[in-house]
Amino acid sequence: MGSKDSIALVLLVILVFEGYCFERGLSANVTYDGRALVIDGKRRILQSGSIHYPRTTPEVWPEIIRKSKEGGLDVIETYIFWNYHEPVRGEYYFEGRFDLVRFVKTVQEAGLLVHLRIGPYVCAEWNYGGFPVWLHFIPGIQFRTTNDLFKNEMKRFLAKIVDLMKEENLFASQGGPIILAQVENEYGNVDWAYGFDGKLYVRWAAETAISLNTSVPWVMCVQNDAPDPIINTCNGFYCDRFTPNSPSKPKMWTENYSGWFLAFGNAIPFRPVEDLAFAVARFFETGGTFQNYYMYFGGTNFGRTAGGPLIATSYDYDAPIDEYGFIRQPKWGHLRDLHWAIKQCEEYLVSSDPIHQQLGANLEAHIYYKTSNDCAAFLANYDSISNATVTFNGNSYFLPAWSVSILPDCKNVIFNTAKVVSQRSLGDFSLARTTSMGEFLLAPSTWSWYKEVVGVWSKNSFMKPGLLEQINTTKDTSDYLWYTTSINVDEKKEALLLIESLGHAALVFLNKKLVGFGYGNHEDASFTFSEEISLTQGNNTLDVLSMIIGLQNYGPWFDIEGAGIFSVMIGDLRNGREDLSSGEWTYQVGLEGEYLGLDKTSLANSSLWTKGTPIPVNQSLIWYKATFLAPEGKGPLALNLASMGKGQAWVNGQGIGRYWSAYLSPSTGCTENCDYRGNYLPDKCLKNCGQPAQTLYHIPRTWVHPGENLLVLHEELGGDPSKISVFTRTGQDVCAFLSEADPPPADSWKPNLEFMSQSPEVRLTCEQGWRITSINFASFGTPEGHCGTFRPGICHANVLSLVQQACIGQEGCSITVSSENLGDPCPGLLKRLAIEAHCSD
Repeated sequence: MGSKDSIALVLLVILVFEGYCFERGLSANVTYDGRALVIDGKRRILQSGSIHYPRTTPEVWPEIIRKSKEGGLDVIETYIFWNYHEPVRGEYYFEGRFDLVRFVKTVQEAGLLVHLRIGPYVCAEWNYGGFPVWLHFIPGIQFRTTNDLFKNEMKRFLAKIVDLMKEENLFASQGGPIILAQVENEYGNVDWAYGFDGKLYVRWAAETAISLNTSVPWVMCVQNDAPDPIINTCNGFYCDRFTPNSPSKPKMWTENYSGWFLAFGNAIPFRPVEDLAFAVARFFETGGTFQNYYMYFGGTNFGRTAGGPLIATSYDYDAPIDEYGFIRQPKWGHLRDLHWAIKQCEEYLVSSDPIHQQLGANLEAHIYYKTSNDCAAFLANYDSISNATVTFNGNSYFLPAWSVSILPDCKNVIFNTAKVVSQRSLGDFSLARTTSMGEFLLAPSTWSWYKEVVGVWSKNSFMKPGLLEQINTTKDTSDYLWYTTSINVDEKKEALLLIESLGHAALVFLNKKLVGFGYGNHEDASFTFSEEISLTQGNNTLDVLSMIIGLQNYGPWFDIEGAGIFSVMIGDLRNGREDLSSGEWTYQVGLEGEYLGLDKTSLANSSLWTKGTPIPVNQSLIWYKATFLAPEGKGPLALNLASMGKGQAWVNGQGIGRYWSAYLSPSTGCTENCDYRGNYLPDKCLKNCGQPAQTLYHIPRTWVHPGENLLVLHEELGGDPSKISVFTRTGQDVCAFLSEADPPPADSWKPNLEFMSQSPEVRLTCEQGWRITSINFASFGTPEGHCGTFRPGICHANVLSLVQQACIGQEGCSITVSSENLGDPCPGLLKRLAIEAHCSD
């Protein structure tokens, strides 16, 4: 055998072995010290992102994880959802969207690591905080405290998950991707309510976790008294000032909120990427080593999974990857560049503690040395108003307000958090206001309906004196509980009906006719319903349909927070008030349509359904059914329910969630251009004031099939189903707006290179599978406007043909922003390049 053949054989053996190791996984030892997590003896700076496996479908897990990796993530973080994994005590479910093993293996196949947040309390705007409701009905149990009944159940489930991961060789020591595990969750926010028993519980939870021998470190987030060796971590919008409770533990951030959750009746919150990037950079500047976005992909609260009260079905979270799995720009791109810049500093960050230099009021530098003349630095201006120019190492640097510059060689700024140079997207799938949408109306002739019975509808109703608490009565088998009683009067009269409820909403009927609707909000689900009513002589029937919109998921003793009505009074001028609360009431759990199974495909052709024209509209408690053809393509679909009131929807028997289009957000408080400077809070940046929180509802593509698909709605308030449509995304509009003075792409930096001598670049990229098919605008000079409204300025070089030549037919393209490349229509003037392009398949 010749030498060339020998070398080729050796290379082949190496490649096969490496491939084998990647597929099977090499065991890794994970420890930590005061600087960082240590994986196989190497300290690591890690970027992480939360993706919750049940909030999308297994078929799209690989695509979302791929986009996360391309965005610069090293780790995927997920909660474990006990209530769906053990819906009945001792009966486990790990299939479909809840196939945890498949999810972890999918992350591993992408070459990423996993942080498994077992809890088992998760909060997560998830129904009952992830606890199974059967847990509540164990006599004598108390959650999250030194109660043996609870601790036994919690330990059993923790062990179940750990053993499952061990059986599949998924911990790092077994060659798997899991490098971290979490026990409990944000208990430090509520432990004051549990007193000394809470402190004992924290100690027990830590000891229990360690006893499970996962071989990876355990963390407790927001738990300052987490006992060794558990790592206490930070959750919040900013964690740069967080310090672990021991110098031997690394500074870790388990929840950095990329936006905020959405609630029915509220405007849509968003977080500017400049502020998010500032928070991340400040964290690593001040010694942070592990940072996780909550959420990196939020997804959807399908069915009745949303927690409460009044958490919306969309869990988009303004995350870098949107609810439908599309990349959100510029958030994804700007953070990708930030991750790349921080990665260039990794060897410095893990080698030493930072040297701090005050550069002025609200101005500072943190310098990390590898050797005495080899360093990386962060320059920060944490003033929320004033820009500044600082001198560092003999050089001058401009720092916009509320920004951090990253210098991997203590000289060149390769990234500033306030300078967004990545591409932008026009429009948002969740708002469906772009030309890149296809909208398909459902044919009116396909609609059928079923009118729900008001009040008692079966023999399984029961009578009790007094008003029962709703959750204890329904055991969360349904959102609905009927309260029915009789009101007898000697003569016809007008009266005031006064109903008080713990929440969350209620329809009120007198003599089977609707008299009104009462409801609370996410911040306070309780409400009072007051209405003038006309009582007829003799017997009058009062039926109240009380509704739950997600069980409470957060707060001290949240597990015993109640729902349903607790006071009913009738008042008039002559006789004062009559309290009906302690009288005889008849109870009916759920709706007749639920009992019949009208949401199921097996009843699609049942004679229960009425068909004809016109369709009854604006009626309460009515079921609608229709068939539709799915739009062509492979992408996700969205059901437009703007014309409906409140209810639930199913496609081919799969619950796509609760909807509440009739609940409008406050008309004030929104801003189109929210100032990113200064501390962010959930109500700082809002959009869609005066509109429903959500009108589009995600239908995963795998839930539909060729031919007819079944849509079923249960409408509670009244709406017009003839106006329902299905959206699909047929393309995307992408934009860029850069000046000659903007920095070059961060990833063009190389050591010993004068970075700022390079020119900036416009980079446009389509979603995978799409290509740039047209350039709608291109101008170099002084273009005006924003993405979607660009127009030439006084100075204008028509560069359309140049951009078309570089970009048309490509999945992505780049154009250097310089007069040498684009011409010089106005010498001596700072020029900008604006481009708007359309991507499609």
